[in-house]
Amino acid sequence: MNSVDMKSLHAMVREAAVNHGDKTAAIFDTGASRATCLTYHQLAALGNELCRHLQGAVGENARVLGVFCDVSIFLPVWIFSVLQVPAAYVPLDPVSPPLLTMRIMDRCQLKFCLIQSTLLQQFQSAFSGSLSIEVFAAWSEHKLTLVKLHRNSLLSAEVSNSRLVEDNPTLKTQQEERQPPGVDDPGKEHQAEELAYVLHTSGTTGLPKIVKVPHKCIVPNIVHLSSLFQVTPEDVVFLASPLTFDPSVVEMFLALSSGACLLIVPSAVKRMPSRLANVLFRRNATTILQSTPTLLRRFGGRVLQEEILSAGSSLRVLALGGEVCPSLFLLNSWKQAGNKTRIYNLYGTTEVSCWACCYKLPDSDLLSSDHIGSVPLGEPLMDTAVEVRDENGCLVTEGEGQVFIGGQERVCLLDNETMTAAMKGVMRATGDWVMVQNSNLYYLGRKDRLVKRHGQVLHLDALQQAMESLPQVEGGVVGLHKSSRLVAFVVPKIDTRTVSSEHSSTKDSEDSQVSSRALEMEVLQGLSQLVPSHSIPDTVLLVPALPLTNHGKVAMEKLMRMYERQREGSGKHTRVGNMETLRERLQALWKECLGLCDDGVVADDAHFMLSGGDSLQALRLFDYITVTMETASAGLLEVILDGSFSDVLKHITATHQNPIKTTGKRQPESSASVVPSKRYHTEVDSNFDPEMILPPVVSSERSTMRFVVVRRAGDVVFWDYLQENYQSAELSPLSISKPSLTTTNSSSGRATDIIHVSRDIPSGDGQSHHCNSGSGVTLQPGITKDRQPLGLQVCWSSDTGRCVDASPVLLVGPERTTVFIGSHSHRLQALDQSNGEVVWERVLGDRLESSAAVSKCGTLVALGCYDGQVYFLSVDSGQTCWVFKTGDAVKSSPAVDSQTGLFIIGSHDGFVYALEPLVKRCVWKYYCGGGAVFSSPCVHSCPRRLYSATLRGQLHCLSPDSGKVLWTYSTDVPFFSSPSCSDSCVCIGSVNGHISALSHDGNVLWDFLTDGPVFSSPCLASLPPSVNQRTRSGAYDGCTTLSIACQAVFCGSHDCCVYCINPANGSLLWRFQTTGKVYSSPFVFDGSPWGIRTLVAVASTDGTLWVLDGEHGTLKASFVLPGELFSSPIVWGHTVVVGCRNDYVYCLELTSRKD
Repeated sequence: MNSVDMKSLHAMVREAAVNHGDKTAAIFDTGASRATCLTYHQLAALGNELCRHLQGAVGENARVLGVFCDVSIFLPVWIFSVLQVPAAYVPLDPVSPPLLTMRIMDRCQLKFCLIQSTLLQQFQSAFSGSLSIEVFAAWSEHKLTLVKLHRNSLLSAEVSNSRLVEDNPTLKTQQEERQPPGVDDPGKEHQAEELAYVLHTSGTTGLPKIVKVPHKCIVPNIVHLSSLFQVTPEDVVFLASPLTFDPSVVEMFLALSSGACLLIVPSAVKRMPSRLANVLFRRNATTILQSTPTLLRRFGGRVLQEEILSAGSSLRVLALGGEVCPSLFLLNSWKQAGNKTRIYNLYGTTEVSCWACCYKLPDSDLLSSDHIGSVPLGEPLMDTAVEVRDENGCLVTEGEGQVFIGGQERVCLLDNETMTAAMKGVMRATGDWVMVQNSNLYYLGRKDRLVKRHGQVLHLDALQQAMESLPQVEGGVVGLHKSSRLVAFVVPKIDTRTVSSEHSSTKDSEDSQVSSRALEMEVLQGLSQLVPSHSIPDTVLLVPALPLTNHGKVAMEKLMRMYERQREGSGKHTRVGNMETLRERLQALWKECLGLCDDGVVADDAHFMLSGGDSLQALRLFDYITVTMETASAGLLEVILDGSFSDVLKHITATHQNPIKTTGKRQPESSASVVPSKRYHTEVDSNFDPEMILPPVVSSERSTMRFVVVRRAGDVVFWDYLQENYQSAELSPLSISKPSLTTTNSSSGRATDIIHVSRDIPSGDGQSHHCNSGSGVTLQPGITKDRQPLGLQVCWSSDTGRCVDASPVLLVGPERTTVFIGSHSHRLQALDQSNGEVVWERVLGDRLESSAAVSKCGTLVALGCYDGQVYFLSVDSGQTCWVFKTGDAVKSSPAVDSQTGLFIIGSHDGFVYALEPLVKRCVWKYYCGGGAVFSSPCVHSCPRRLYSATLRGQLHCLSPDSGKVLWTYSTDVPFFSSPSCSDSCVCIGSVNGHISALSHDGNVLWDFLTDGPVFSSPCLASLPPSVNQRTRSGAYDGCTTLSIACQAVFCGSHDCCVYCINPANGSLLWRFQTTGKVYSSPFVFDGSPWGIRTLVAVASTDGTLWVLDGEHGTLKASFVLPGELFSSPIVWGHTVVVGCRNDYVYCLELTSRKD
C-alpha cells in the first residue's frame, strides 16, 4: 500500500477501465422508467474525449474548474475528465443560494466553469449581475457548456467579506497578513496539479471554509476502505451524498476504482423513502450503502427491517457517518434475524477529507439484547493520525478531550493556506469531544453541543443516544432553544405512533391527544432512568420525521421553527388554530420542495407544477404531507399534480381527522345570465385586413366548406355541410363558402399542416435565443432584430379578469371569425377575431382551464369547468343549451368525433364521457381505473380509435362508438400531455421527459428522451420534400431522409427546448432552445405568405412567443408578452392568438420585415 502515494483518483479509474471495460460503471435510475447506464469503456472514452476538449479550450489557464450540475449519468464522466486535465473540480450546487455560490467562486478564483447545458439559463440568471459570462465552448454530446467568468465588480463580495471578517477575529488576523495567491496562480501550478477537488464546509460551526484536497490526502481513504469493505466488481455502490459533501468522493471512487457499479438517482428520489428503497433494493441490488444516520432513519423501522436489513437483503456493507452513530440498541432493532449486513461507524471531518476512523460493529454486539451503549469511533485509517487533547493541549489517554486529526501526507489546505514544510503532519482541531476509555474513543458531541444547564455540563449528543435507546423511540434529536429550554424532538416507533383514520370522531381525536401526551411522559420517564436530572428535557415534541439538510443531516433550524410554531399556536382556538397550522405547514412544505425562500408567500392559486415543480418534487411533497400531517387520503397526489395551493389545502382539510369549516370563500358570480363585457381592448392595426385571412394549408380541389375550427397543436378541422344530416330544427348548421379549403387528412377528420424536415440540428449558432420584436425588451448580445426576417405586433388584447391557462379556439364562420377563451375568473369570452370586440361573455360556476370545442353543426361551443360540469352554450349568444354534471373538476378539453358528432371529455373523477348535446344525454362512459383525466382525448377515424390519458400514467385506447377498451399502455408517471394521432401512430409526452410513439395496436414504436418533464402535447404535421434540398444523388444532404408526404412530430419540454422528431424511428431532426420551459403545444402552419415553406408557433413560460422555421428549427420571429404563457398559440391567416397569465388574451399579427 506504499504505492498509494503515487496514485491519483483518475489513475485508479483508468486502471479499472482497462481491467473491467465491458462491465457497467454507472447506472442512472429515476425509478419511473428504464435506467440508463455506462460501461467502463464508455466512461473512459467519453472522459478522454471531454478531457481533450477541455485541454484545448482552457490550456494552462485554469487549474480549478467549477462544475455546476445536477446528478446525471454523465456525472462520473465530467469529474473524470476534469481530473485528467489535470485540474481540481469545485462542485457548485444549483440549489444553493447564489450569494453563497458567488462567494465560493470568488474565493476559489474560478475563471472557468462547466455547466450542465440545461442549467445554463439558471446560471446566467443567478449570476449575470455579478459576472460577465462568456460562453467558451458547448459540447452537446456531453450535455455541457464551458463558460469563462469575468468579474463585473467584487464590491458585493468585498462588503460581504468585510462583514464576515469583523465577526471573526481569526479571519481578521489572516486578512491583515499578505494574502497569498490562489490555486490559479502560475507560481503555484505544481501545487494545483496535486489537487483533486475543492469543497467548502457547511459553516454550521462558524464561517464556511474553503478546503482544497490533494489526491494524496483522499486516495488513502479510497484504498483502505476498499480493502475493509472488500469491494469487488460485482458490487453496486449507491451515490447517496451530493457532490458538495465529501463522502460523495468516497462513494464515487470506491466504485470506479474497483470495477464496481455506481448507482445514481435523482435528488428528489432520495427524499422519498419508499421510492428510494424501491430503486436501491428492488430495481437494483445495492450492496454498499454509505449514509448519515438521519437519512437512514427516514426509511422507517419497517422498511429498514423488511427490506434494507432483512434476512435476504442484497446489502453487504452499511457505513454510517457524518453524525453520531445510532445506539447499539437501535441498530439491533433495525436488523431482521438472519441479516448478514456488516455495519461500520465512520468518523471524519471535511477539513481532513474525508474519513479518519472506522469501526466494524461485531455481530456479537448487534445480537446482544442488553447492550445500550454507544459505538466507538474505531481505529485510524491509512496515513491518518488521531489524537485526543484536553483544553490545555495535553494528550488524553483516559477521560474526555477534543479530537485532533492529521498525518504526514493527509493535509488539506484551508482557505488561503499553501503547502509548506511546516504543514507536514499538521493536526487539525475538530471541535468534537470524546471519552477515551480502554483505548476506545466514544463520541460525546461537538464542542458547541456541550452546554451548561443547572450548573452542570450537558452533552446533547450523549443525551440523544440515550433517548434513542428507549423502546418507544424510532429516532430523535435534542437541541437547546434560544429561550434556554431543552427540547427533545422524537420520532415515535410505528407501533406507538398515533394514526387517526379518515373518519375518526371527536372522541377519537381526544383519545389521540391523550395517547400522544402519554407517549411524551413515557419518554421523559425512560430518560429519568438513564441520565441525570439536569439532562431531562423541558419539552418532548413528537414529529413524524426529522427534516434533512442537503447533506442528509438533521436540519435543527427547521425543528426549532416547528417548536416555535407549536408554542405560538398552543393558545389559539382549536378550529382556527388547526386551519392556520395546516396552512402554515403546507406553505412551509410547498416552499421547501420547490426551493423557495422561507419568507416568500405562496398564493392561493399557485400551481405546484407550474411554479417550477416536477413529478418527482410533487411526490416528495406528497410524502412530506403524508408524514408530517398524518393524512394519506385518496387522490392527494393528483390534486398536488394538477391543483392549486388552495385545492391542496382544501383536500387536506376535507380529509383531516377533524374536518375544518372555512369561511370567507369568494363566491362565483351568477351564471344565470349573459354578462356584457366591461373589459378593455386595444384597437386593431389600421393596416390589418380581415379579408386577407389565409388558411394554414390549402388545396384547390374543392371549393365548398361550411366552417373551420382551429384548436391547439395544429388541429384544424373543416366541416362540410353537404356530408352531414342534422335532425334538430333548433340547431341549423353554419355555412361558409371559401375557395380552396379542404382537409389534408381525410382519414382523421383533422387538417394538419404539411411539413418536411430534413436536418439533424438547427442551423445557426446553436445558442439559446432570447430576442423580441416590438416588445421593448432588450435583446441579449449576439442576437439582433435584423436576424429575424419576420415580425410580430399586437393587434388587440382583451382583459378576461384573471390569468388565462386555457388555449383559444377559433370558429371561422360565414359572418365573422370568433375566438373562444376561458380564464380563472370563471369567464368564457367570445371575441371577434378581427378587432377583439367582445361578442358575448358568460360567467360560469368556477375556474376555466379547459379549452373549448365547437360542435359538428357549428352552433354549440362546449368546455369543462372546475365545478365538475361540462357546459354547452350557444355559439351566437352564449345562452346555456345543456349542462352535464361529472363527479369532479373538468380540466380536460373536449374532442368532437367527426363521424358521430359526440363530444368526448375526461374528468378528474376518473371517467371519460361521450356526450350527445342534441338529445342531452351521455351515450357511454368509461372508468379509467382510478386515475384523473387531465389531458384531452383524441379521436382518430382510420383506424377508428379514441385515446385518453390519465394522471395515473395510463394511455387508454377505446372504441369511440361504445367506449369499450381496446388496449391500455401503462407507465409509472402521470400524463399531462394530450395524445395526438397520425394514420400510423399515436404520440404522447410524459413527466419523466419521454415523448413516446405507439402503433394503433398498442406497440411501442420508439421513445425519445428530453431533459425535462413534457407537458406539451405533440403536434404531428407533414410536407412534401423540397426540390432544392435534394443533392445530386437524390438524397438529402446531412439529414435523416424522409419519404414523400413525410410527417414530423413537434413537441416542447420543460428543458426549455422545442423538438422536431422523425416519427418513423424517433430520431432527432432538430432542436431549438428557448428561454423558458415549454408547456404549450406547437402549432405548425403554412409559411408561404412570408416566403417560407413551413412555420411553427410555440410559447415558453417566461412569456415569449416564438415563430420558427419548421424545416430547420431556426428563429424567424419572437415577441415577449408581459406574463407567463401556459396557453398554446393558434394561428389563422396572418394572426396568432394566445392567452397570458397577466389576465389578457392577445392577438398578434405576423408580418414580413422590410429592409
